[in-house]
Amino acid sequence: MESGGIRVLVVDDHPLHREGAHHALADQPDLQVVGEAETGERALDLVDALQPDVVLMDVRLPGLTGIETTRQILRDHPAVRVLLVSAYGDDEYVRGALAAGASGYLLKTAPGSELVQAVRAVATGATVLEASLTRILHAPVEAGPGERLTEREFEVLALLASGLRNKEIANRLGLSRRTVERHCGEIYAKLGASSRTEAVMVAVERGLVGVGTRR
Repeated sequence: MESGGIRVLVVDDHPLHREGAHHALADQPDLQVVGEAETGERALDLVDALQPDVVLMDVRLPGLTGIETTRQILRDHPAVRVLLVSAYGDDEYVRGALAAGASGYLLKTAPGSELVQAVRAVATGATVLEASLTRILHAPVEAGPGERLTEREFEVLALLASGLRNKEIANRLGLSRRTVERHCGEIYAKLGASSRTEAVMVAVERGLVGVGTRR
């Protein structure tokens, strides 16, 4: 993150929504809106050109969807954080966003102050989820004894929840990166998650870890 603050790209096909997000962030001295895009394709170009820290991404966009755009951004720019902001809280959208690697999901009904807090949180590696959407991540059944996390997996999960990347976790625990990746795979499988963000949110819902989520 540059000394000028958190660089934010706003992606939404509705001009009023882009203007609203821009207005909410513009008065914050630590936040800088560096660009706006109305399509996923344009967003990909601007991420390449502007190198934002955080992308505010609508889900339903003309052409490339917000979820697919998120997946492509994180494939090419893994350090970028993407926060989905949508009028829709459908299960398929929320799970799809988390599976694509998004750092969180908010509804457009969230006040501007909460949007500001969410941008700051995801920029530091935290995970943010609209409180009304956490029901989506409740596990339908309790995990059996054979699916319980090991002590080491709990340690890795706690560090994932704190926003550390695999290399940082490896250094913290004195493990190889490949070993950490193997632990992450086991954690995802046991929690029924397809990404680190979803794994963290499921763990929070089960009370396994604490994280900087909106509750």
